[in-house]
Amino acid sequence: MIIPPFLKTGDTIGIVAPGCGVNPEQLQPALVILASWGLKVELGRNLYSNQHQYLAGTDAERLSDMQHMIDNPDIRAILCARGGYGTSRFLDALHLQRLSIHPKWIAGFSDVTALHLKLQKLGVQSIHGTMPLLFAKKDTELSVESLRRCFFGEPETLMAISYSANRMGAARGELVGGNLSLINDSLATSSELHTNGKILMIEEVEEYHYKVDRMLNQLNRAGKLQKLAGMVVGHFTAIADPERSFGETVAEIIRYHTRDYEYPIAFHFPFGHENPNLAWRHGAMATLQVTPDGSSLSYIL
Repeated sequence: MIIPPFLKTGDTIGIVAPGCGVNPEQLQPALVILASWGLKVELGRNLYSNQHQYLAGTDAERLSDMQHMIDNPDIRAILCARGGYGTSRFLDALHLQRLSIHPKWIAGFSDVTALHLKLQKLGVQSIHGTMPLLFAKKDTELSVESLRRCFFGEPETLMAISYSANRMGAARGELVGGNLSLINDSLATSSELHTNGKILMIEEVEEYHYKVDRMLNQLNRAGKLQKLAGMVVGHFTAIADPERSFGETVAEIIRYHTRDYEYPIAFHFPFGHENPNLAWRHGAMATLQVTPDGSSLSYIL
């Protein structure tokens, strides 16, 4: 995997909105923080477009903004303003080949998982981390600082407390994954995730328990869970039930669909749709340790 150059003071970072729309007031706190990191910021030309009721502009506008940031040699990294939905609508029209020669970090999470998976197919690392829309939210300090450390190449080990559903063991492999719905959405597409020998990272938000079960069942049937090196489970936020309870917790669902395999599984890792949402490098090689005292995820330098 290609590792883009880490940022340094004075670099310019671009902000685009590949999915849902944003407004200037929502992004102002993030602009202040990015400036405090010593970075210059260039906003996408169509960042505040009102040409679509839900999305941040038309597909053509959002594609144009992302393509411009990829092609512009003065832009050293690209930060997605928010998630929501919409990235996959223009994904196959995006020309990413330039990143193989002049790589740059692209960061975000949630719906941006679609872009991470596309970059993984290209062989370029990216950053799964918090986004500007969330910089000013309550208790985001650790999440924002983790993103900064990832951008600037400062080493960080992700750790999680011990949990009864953990499966003990050690693993070594490439970190891949992100939002569970978007991983499923990639199946049978140009960005379908290959998982053999990899450490699968998953998180989810605002789904029913039975839908979580259905997505994991689909991944298992598609052969995506059988030959993992390990699995790391982040925040599963606001997972509810309709009128009729499914009767299994998220941990029970995951353990059920991995019951025939022996790789380590670590739950309650601090990433996903709540804080702390610690940044990690999609496509990086790492070691996973799951012990009775807790779990850790460390990059292989």
